[in-house]
Amino acid sequence: MAVKLFVGGLSFSTSNEGLRAAFAAVGAVESASVVTDRDTGRSRGFGFVEMATAEEANEAVSRLNGTSLDGRQIKVEVAKGPTGGGGQRRGGGGGGFGGGHGGWRGGR
Repeated sequence: MAVKLFVGGLSFSTSNEGLRAAFAAVGAVESASVVTDRDTGRSRGFGFVEMATAEEANEAVSRLNGTSLDGRQIKVEVAKGPTGGGGQRRGGGGGGFGGGHGGWRGGR
């Protein structure tokens, strides 16, 4: 199963192909993409690479994290999954109208 890696600190000149080539030296690359700003099309300085196996992904992290790509030191780590729409921030209050304390006391 493919394992997705986060790659940070990319040069604004790094292309999808350049990112793929850097990781292909470690193992089979399923996909490589530099994240771009949707309005300007300019690189946002990070991207994602999917390695074919967990072993290759771990090897990529150990061999490429902290190395230089296109003149910039990159950070490589296993990507964290989606947070489920902010699930980390759940809990607390709950809103509502007074929470059932007091409320309207008609007829007094």
